[in-house]
Amino acid sequence: MKKSIIALVAVLAASVACNRQAPELYTIGNGSGMEVSITNYGGRIVSLVVPDRDGVLRDVVLGFDDLKDYYPCRNKTDFGASIGRYANRIKDGRFTIDGKEYQLPRNNFGHCLHGGRRGWQYQFYNVVEQSADRIKLERISPDGDQHFPGNVKAYVTFTVTDSNALDISYEAVTDAPTFINMTNHAYFNLSGNPAEHSVCDDSLYVNASAFTPVDATFMTTGEILPVEGTPMDFRKAKLIGQDIDADYEQLHNGRGYDHNWVLDTAGDESVPAAELYCPESGIVLQVFTDEPGIQIYSGNFLDGKVTGKGGVRYGFRHAICLETQKFPDSPNKPQWPSALVKPGETYTSHCIFAFGTR
Repeated sequence: MKKSIIALVAVLAASVACNRQAPELYTIGNGSGMEVSITNYGGRIVSLVVPDRDGVLRDVVLGFDDLKDYYPCRNKTDFGASIGRYANRIKDGRFTIDGKEYQLPRNNFGHCLHGGRRGWQYQFYNVVEQSADRIKLERISPDGDQHFPGNVKAYVTFTVTDSNALDISYEAVTDAPTFINMTNHAYFNLSGNPAEHSVCDDSLYVNASAFTPVDATFMTTGEILPVEGTPMDFRKAKLIGQDIDADYEQLHNGRGYDHNWVLDTAGDESVPAAELYCPESGIVLQVFTDEPGIQIYSGNFLDGKVTGKGGVRYGFRHAICLETQKFPDSPNKPQWPSALVKPGETYTSHCIFAFGTR
């Protein structure tokens, strides 16, 4: 009887999730080919169109044709999402502020991932500003949202520049001490052909001499290890598939690449943090950020079960995520850059996805 009641509650919850307000789609661009479409549901990048080496326009991110397919009752994905309050994982879903312990949802191998079961990627943002090349979204997160303390008002601003870059700026304020770590979870396939093209055939450069290893539950151990002499070394660009299946503990733990790299950029946004290149299309993506880390996820959980745009089934390692961030579980690792935000302070974060061709 108890199991039947739990099942009924789950069905009703899913039904509510599928009958909320209708999501809207907004498009910004620069008038010379680059165009980005964004939905207010989860602050998600739905499409990102850029020219390839021959001037042909290609959509280089995964997503859905029907905006309601982003609802978790249909597909529980983070495609293109503006993640909050806390991107990545918090160990056991617990942290302490001023002697008080907070228990968050444990939605991923016993940890809290991407803000919990109802993180901001599964909530609506308000559109507060829009122009031809810019849109600003607002998320008002009440005290206790996914058990995080403090009333938070957060903003995500997307701007398409004349140089074919997508500039993403984040800011947030709170009325009580809380942890904030925002990012974008776009799944990139620079070929524009995710039905056939694996990102293992693309090359990657990461401006990082170290990374934060994880255990078998994808949780950071607290160590910072050098990349030198390991498959984690991308200081010289190499094919993503070159070492991804090497007999190396961290690749076993991550099921491929799903790790935070400790950037050598020291917050200098004029220096590339990472560069992704697709030989098939000639498209180059450079990532610039003021954050100390970047999570690189090589689509290891894509398994062909999710049907996306154009009826394409998204296959194993057919996309890659480049998430600028504070280090995972920094609320419980005081030796790492802090994500704590207090009243009177403004959280800020900046990421630029700059596109070109080669």
